[in-house]
Amino acid sequence: MTGFIITCPNCSHQFEPGDSIRDEVEKELRGKMLEWQKKKDEEFKQKETLFQQQLKLKETEAARLLEDEKRKLQAELQEQLRKTIAADYENQLKLLQQSAADNEEKLKEARRKELEFLQKEQSLKTKENELELQLQRQLLEEREKMKEQLVKEEQERVSLKEQEYLLQVKELEKKLEDQKKLADEMRRKSEQGSMQLQGEVQELMLEELLQATFPFDAVTEVGKGVRGADCIQVVRNQFGNEMGKIIYESKRTKDFARDWIEKIKTDMRNLGTDVAVIVTQALPKDMDRFGEKDGVYICTFAEVRSVALLLRNAILKIAEARKSQENKGDKMVMLYDYLTGGEFGENWKAIREGFMSMKLSIQRERDAMEKLWKAREKQLEKVLLNAAHIKGSVEGIAGSDVNLNLLEDNDLLLD
Repeated sequence: MTGFIITCPNCSHQFEPGDSIRDEVEKELRGKMLEWQKKKDEEFKQKETLFQQQLKLKETEAARLLEDEKRKLQAELQEQLRKTIAADYENQLKLLQQSAADNEEKLKEARRKELEFLQKEQSLKTKENELELQLQRQLLEEREKMKEQLVKEEQERVSLKEQEYLLQVKELEKKLEDQKKLADEMRRKSEQGSMQLQGEVQELMLEELLQATFPFDAVTEVGKGVRGADCIQVVRNQFGNEMGKIIYESKRTKDFARDWIEKIKTDMRNLGTDVAVIVTQALPKDMDRFGEKDGVYICTFAEVRSVALLLRNAILKIAEARKSQENKGDKMVMLYDYLTGGEFGENWKAIREGFMSMKLSIQRERDAMEKLWKAREKQLEKVLLNAAHIKGSVEGIAGSDVNLNLLEDNDLLLD
């Protein structure tokens, strides 16, 4: 929206008035308004003085005429009385009464004219007051319009400044977001590495853990590309006899997939194993620790040793019970007594204490690493921000001929 335009009378140049010109114009208009008002007050006072003088002259003239008329009538009456006092007494009396009535009518007419004059004078005063009031209203309206125009122009200037500021803020936020995404991508690469490598590392660690924990059992790896679980544990008793099998599936991803359970159950049936265990970094949403779901045991890597001990002992007990058909009921009772007895409870308590100790140790190590990663991330963000400032300064001087990118475009696509 354009503001008020002033045209120079000499060179016809058009320009918008500034605050100083508006103040000067307003001051000049205010002076002219006061001068005009003063002039009108003087004219009104002059008219009022003239009217008072005319009114006094008319009153004096009416009084003089009335006095002259009275004197004239008195003289005529005296003359007529002197001529015909006796004969014309009755006629002169009537004439005198008629003259008095005429004088009364003339007096009423004079009063009526005076009233009309006063009414006209009052009407003139009223019209002058109305004209002055209308002029004052017009001046106030013009002043309000000018004030609104100035406020609108000031708001437009402030709005333009706010838009420029918001654009600058948005630009800075966009740059910061881009740098943050770059830092997150670099951190993700440094943290995750290759998902396949991480999975293979956990598989190897799982096999080593099982082999070290159960040296008399046979722990075999399922080859790559072969359908089945990652490794199989053949449980043996103290005589080296096979008592059962446990298959393990190792997963190291951020989310737990439901189809893992059906897959390992199929592998369990195909391989003829007794128990299936999924060792995963991410537990199902309804589980926060080791547990059983649809006939498959699910635990974390920190819990797998305790779970393997428990399941192996259970397989040995069940196998020993199946070994002999004699006293089957007694052996089942013995197994039930063992599972509900104090020995099993104390063993499981020791397992749980070892598990909690290991879990706390892992949590402390994870917290320390998270703190270290956060510190490195801050350092990386600082480096990227300073590099962006230097790049912007150099490109402002030398253009885009100088390549100052810390990362190539293809680096963001690498895993």
